[in-house]
Amino acid sequence: MKAIARLTLLVCLLAGVCMAAGPSPEKPNPGEELERAGQVSGHYGGNLTIGGRAEPKTLNPVIATDTVSREVIGRMMADLIDINRASQQTEPALAKSWKTSPDGRMFTLQLRKGIRFSDGHPFDADDVVFSFAVYMDENVDSPQRDLLIIDGKPLTVTKVDQYTVRFILPRPYAAAERLFDGLAMLPKHLLEKSYREGKFVQAWSLNTAASEIAGLGPFRLKQYVPGQRVVLERNPYYWKVDSQNERLPYLDELTFLFVGSEDAQVMRFEAGESSMISRLSSDNYNLLARERDRMRAQLADMGPSLEYNFLVFNQNDLRSKKLDAVAQKQQWFRELKFRQAVSAAIDRDSIVRLVYGTRGAPLWGNVGPGNKQWVNTAIPHPQRSVDAARQLLKSASFSWNQAGQLLDSSGKPVEFSIITSSSNTQRMKMATLIQDDLSHLGMQVHVVPLEFRAVIDRVFQSFDYEAAIMALGGGDADPNPEMNVWTTSGTSHLWHLHETEPASPWEREIDQLMQQQMITLDYGKRKQLYDRVQQLIAEHLPFIFLATPNILAVANPRVGNFHPAVLDPYTLWNADELYIRTPIESAAAR
Repeated sequence: MKAIARLTLLVCLLAGVCMAAGPSPEKPNPGEELERAGQVSGHYGGNLTIGGRAEPKTLNPVIATDTVSREVIGRMMADLIDINRASQQTEPALAKSWKTSPDGRMFTLQLRKGIRFSDGHPFDADDVVFSFAVYMDENVDSPQRDLLIIDGKPLTVTKVDQYTVRFILPRPYAAAERLFDGLAMLPKHLLEKSYREGKFVQAWSLNTAASEIAGLGPFRLKQYVPGQRVVLERNPYYWKVDSQNERLPYLDELTFLFVGSEDAQVMRFEAGESSMISRLSSDNYNLLARERDRMRAQLADMGPSLEYNFLVFNQNDLRSKKLDAVAQKQQWFRELKFRQAVSAAIDRDSIVRLVYGTRGAPLWGNVGPGNKQWVNTAIPHPQRSVDAARQLLKSASFSWNQAGQLLDSSGKPVEFSIITSSSNTQRMKMATLIQDDLSHLGMQVHVVPLEFRAVIDRVFQSFDYEAAIMALGGGDADPNPEMNVWTTSGTSHLWHLHETEPASPWEREIDQLMQQQMITLDYGKRKQLYDRVQQLIAEHLPFIFLATPNILAVANPRVGNFHPAVLDPYTLWNADELYIRTPIESAAAR
């Protein structure tokens, strides 16, 4: 191993940034049941800086819904069982092993002995039982809760002994151990008080002191500077070791810069102020590809993502919101033929060409071509047709005045706004293209760019919007993580949040199908159920699907063990294995 001081100096020279080294890793001791990371090798030291487009909204893993928050939180937390983002298969994590009963209803997990949270406090079965109590609490309203409720009943969690936990499901669970990925285990010793006082949702905000936050991931919080950065430092007690039995992670620190846009990310990368970009547009990917000889950058095109970009109209119940102007337009948004007309008028091929170049694919449903195991290939892919869109509008009692402006049945002009994140260049382009497409129908559409957190607040909280362009998906190929989107009670049921009952027969059918597929063990039968879900979504268009990008990423040549994947988080899924290469290693890797 190279000396930490020498490698920290190397980072200063290469990136123009020098920060104090993180805490030294604890030497493994015989009482710890650590996970050995196969063929992994690297060097200690250095700060890896990533240019992000926005700030996280929270550091609380139970309530986080936005990608930025989850990316930061995910490096500080750990799950009982992981889905390896490269192989897409499950593997041991905090649970070193598990057994499943013959009927598929009982999981018995053996926890690793002797491992500790990032503040040094021991982890055991009490933390697991506490964590699941929080996730399943209706008052906390975690987006993961939908995965843990089967046939309207929660799974039960029992402490067998200090290092054994038993889960009993009301019915067999089709995704089996994949259930446990994405459920960060929480420190009972730090969070029980706020939970018992009913203040858990307010816990671990961005203003919480670093000493009050602890996890089981490779890094822990060091510093948050509003509007600038979040700095994570090595968790000295992390439970993985490399091939030489040296405790991971290799990096001293992991810094997330808030730079505001993808173009700014690229500028920081080219200037050597950051070392990795997790997601790139095709334009910036091609730009960096043209500069490959000069920069020696590591570029990766992983093919179509599992993410779906979509246009959603606000169909929420606004009676308590005092949003009369929005509510008046909801008669359009709730009209299926209106949404069908909008969908028919959108030129998806142009979106792919102008937004993604050749590095993306058009979408007509929630599952794209990158998810070969679950996509319903029978979903129609109609070409754009303004004539068909006009006929749909005409049949729904819309008309046009002499100036070609679209009018509803009361003679009111059809005019609405689309909000989207100003920091996401691709979605801004989509909004502009859709604005032009819909002008051919006589609709007046206004594009309203907002700061990312403002978009999230309006869509999830205040409901003060008319339409929005957003994206979901990407965490797993399996249908079950989508429960919170497609079931009525789901926390990402965006077109009509906080429904207590399905608003329509087709939504009721989706609820039933999603519950049924979750307990159907035969893949072929389960695929038929989810195919029907996709069919209903495509027919009723709660979202108007647009396109999916390829996963494009880049890293400085000095970043070792850079292995992007098609599942989110694309580049940081193996953050514990990333390291800073020596100049000789960097040259050899080119």
